[in-house]
Amino acid sequence: MSKYYLNYLDELESEAIYILREVWAQFENPVILFSGGKDSILVTHLAKKAFYPNKIPFALMHVDTGHNFPETIEFRNDLVEKLGVKLIVGSVQESIDNGRVAEEKGKNATRNALQITTLLDAIEMNKIDCAIGGGRRDEEKARAKERFFSHRDDFGQWDPKNQRPELWNLLNGKHFDGEHFRAFPISNWTEMDVWNYIKRENIKIPSLYFAHERKVVFRNNSWIPVSEYLKLEESEQIEKKKIRFRTLGDITITGGIESHADNLDKIVQEVSAMRKTERGDRSDDKRSETAMEDRKKQGYF
Repeated sequence: MSKYYLNYLDELESEAIYILREVWAQFENPVILFSGGKDSILVTHLAKKAFYPNKIPFALMHVDTGHNFPETIEFRNDLVEKLGVKLIVGSVQESIDNGRVAEEKGKNATRNALQITTLLDAIEMNKIDCAIGGGRRDEEKARAKERFFSHRDDFGQWDPKNQRPELWNLLNGKHFDGEHFRAFPISNWTEMDVWNYIKRENIKIPSLYFAHERKVVFRNNSWIPVSEYLKLEESEQIEKKKIRFRTLGDITITGGIESHADNLDKIVQEVSAMRKTERGDRSDDKRSETAMEDRKKQGYF
């Protein structure tokens, strides 16, 4: 009898599809957390495969800080229209206007942490019992502690020391009213896996991931794009550089790298030589050694 083998990308795809189908089987009202970044795009593509020929059964939820790259919002809207899925938008600006959160002040002010309240409010308002994210264990040490099914209590908080075992890939989504789960179907993928899969599947991604000329300033050891939201110091000089972004967040905190990788082949080659995590240029993660974990405990992505 001949043996059938899956290559490593097929194995990762199969695992992710299994988790997505488990989410649909175990929860009443799950959504995909969609930022317009490559990981959430990948999760959405996998959901298409998991339920083909039917449409994706999940709505997409975007927590809009109001400080997004314009290219990201345009990509999001085009994809939602193409897929014919429901889009739920939680607005950080509305949270500020309603007094739910207070805007940060100063040079390094960001709306990143403000997303927590907006996200938890949107989850409660829409009665969502599972939010599917594109977090991966290789991104950051706090994300390495997550399970595939990650429990959140009735305050939306995460306890990294009290998680359910997942022996033999048995996933337990039982929860009380008011609690919810986060699910991470691509948790075992690496950045290189993501790019190789995007290349293989010919998945469309925002132009921000490809090298392009942009006005930037050098801050916190990263090239931060110039925008209407960036407050410049007197000593900072605006330069024009050919850069690309390895990860996408708010335009105020997402640092680019100098690069000539303007196609997928060049990106794969560039990433293969990288020795720095892709979130190494995110200024929100540089605030402290435990910045990500502290935010996640409060309900962050």
